[in-house]
Amino acid sequence: MLTTIQPSALAGSIYAPASKSSMQRACAAALLRAGKTIIRHPGHSNDDKAALRVIQDLGAEIASWDEGDLLITSRQFRPAAGEVNCGESGLGLRMFAPIIALSDQLIRIKGEGSLLSRPMDFFDEIFPQLGIRVVSNGGKLPLEILGPLQPRSIGIDGSLSSQFLTGLLFSYAAAGADNVTITVKNLKSKPYIDLTLQVMAHFGWKVENRDHEIFYFKKANYSSPADIIEYTVEGDWSGGAFLLVAGAIAGFVTVKGLDTASTQADKAILQALRDCDANLSIGPDVIGIGPSQRGPLHAFSFDATDCPDLFPPLVALASCCEGTTVIKGVTRLAHKESDRGLTLQEEFGKMGVLLELDEDKMLIRGGGELKGATVHSRHDHRIAMACAVAALRAEGPVTIEEADAINKSYPDFYEHLQGLGARVRVQEEIIRSGGDI
Repeated sequence: MLTTIQPSALAGSIYAPASKSSMQRACAAALLRAGKTIIRHPGHSNDDKAALRVIQDLGAEIASWDEGDLLITSRQFRPAAGEVNCGESGLGLRMFAPIIALSDQLIRIKGEGSLLSRPMDFFDEIFPQLGIRVVSNGGKLPLEILGPLQPRSIGIDGSLSSQFLTGLLFSYAAAGADNVTITVKNLKSKPYIDLTLQVMAHFGWKVENRDHEIFYFKKANYSSPADIIEYTVEGDWSGGAFLLVAGAIAGFVTVKGLDTASTQADKAILQALRDCDANLSIGPDVIGIGPSQRGPLHAFSFDATDCPDLFPPLVALASCCEGTTVIKGVTRLAHKESDRGLTLQEEFGKMGVLLELDEDKMLIRGGGELKGATVHSRHDHRIAMACAVAALRAEGPVTIEEADAINKSYPDFYEHLQGLGARVRVQEEIIRSGGDI
């Protein structure tokens, strides 16, 4: 799909999308407890739909699939199929693989798109220590897993991703782990583990977190909540970051539904917006954001090691800031949907932005005129959204190839930009509107 964004001024109010990080964790928790769960404000991205398919294949029953609240009924864990498909969701694969390993049934895990090329060597390394037989395709998908998982005290490396630890935390708790620990060295994205523990506690599992280095399990720490649990999916700071940056560079907007008390790592975007002198106001459940009232936005420094998904919106922001912005944490980008460091360098380079990679740092020379250009999403949802946001300030139209990559996390993104006044052409249809969404 081709999408063309014209230079545009924004105004209006919009609700942030549902968080797929929150949604997918809620799906896992709803599967692992016996009973009924009502999920409110569910997401409908491709990753969310993949998570729902996975828990269905593992025995959960789901009502109200497409709209409204979801009712999930589970008998704890009874795989209904010998194969599951995680789509393109890295979180889905890494989180659900240890959960799938609770079964004594041989289950094959498949994926699609870029997920097929992403390394999953830690399964081969860790699973045998837990009594799990695993066969991978040279450390990649597909995987064949035969449990049941036997909770034992182990040590893991948390430098690549926190998502595998999330899966272990869920599966250990569901397996009734007693007096065992998971010791983690060099854990990255700690706020995402805080989100995991928060969801687990909501569903009745308590895990002792010792400074994000040791996670201690005691069987007595599970207390069954009410027969029906209700869980409301948070607004998504990852998707919301693009809306906030769009407001900072292209016009004053208000974004609703983002909880500033959230454990989501990407709420750190607020610090970058403050540092570049955007016009920022924060109220209960509403964030107002616009260009600086004191002149051009200026360059900033930011450490994205614990929130690497912020790199794309931060690059869009830095492109419109006077001076050289420095973002730390580039080593976290190699195994995303694309090699995001190189992809950002190449695609923003087409718009005239000079972006340098210096070991773990990214330097963005901002303040110049962004050029109209044809760019490619590289089948990466966040690259597509970053290019679309930057296009709002370009001197001419920016056309994004394979623009439908946004469906992975934020399928309504272009429609929401249109609702704020952006001139967006999706295929041959031009829609322009404004106001509250």
